[in-house]
Amino acid sequence: MIQDYEPVIRVTAMPADANAYGDIFGGWLLSHMDQGAGLIAARHSRGRAVTIALDGMKFHKPVKVGDEVSVYGELLKVGRTSMVIRIEAFRRDRFAEDQVKVTEAVFTFVAIDDAGKPRAIEQES
Repeated sequence: MIQDYEPVIRVTAMPADANAYGDIFGGWLLSHMDQGAGLIAARHSRGRAVTIALDGMKFHKPVKVGDEVSVYGELLKVGRTSMVIRIEAFRRDRFAEDQVKVTEAVFTFVAIDDAGKPRAIEQES
């Protein structure tokens, strides 16, 4: 579990993000997870990076209107041009302290140049 780290994104689920039953759309949650992974990828590659794959998406619990959603991420692997990033999302009722994991996924990003072509990621020494 990567919840011990600071979240890369924290947001409140609003009524416009919900279906008729009051559950937050999975696509809304996926969007925030992709943004969080993108922040990690851009920071690590020191430039533009794009999502090329998403693996292992699992929804464990629903998110309700008013819940605070926190997205945590961890860089798992770095290749010549690509990065694999694990993302977990947690919900917290706005009046509670405990967080509950609602979903997780593994994202693959590729660093690209201004022409949209893959570029090498500088390896840290």
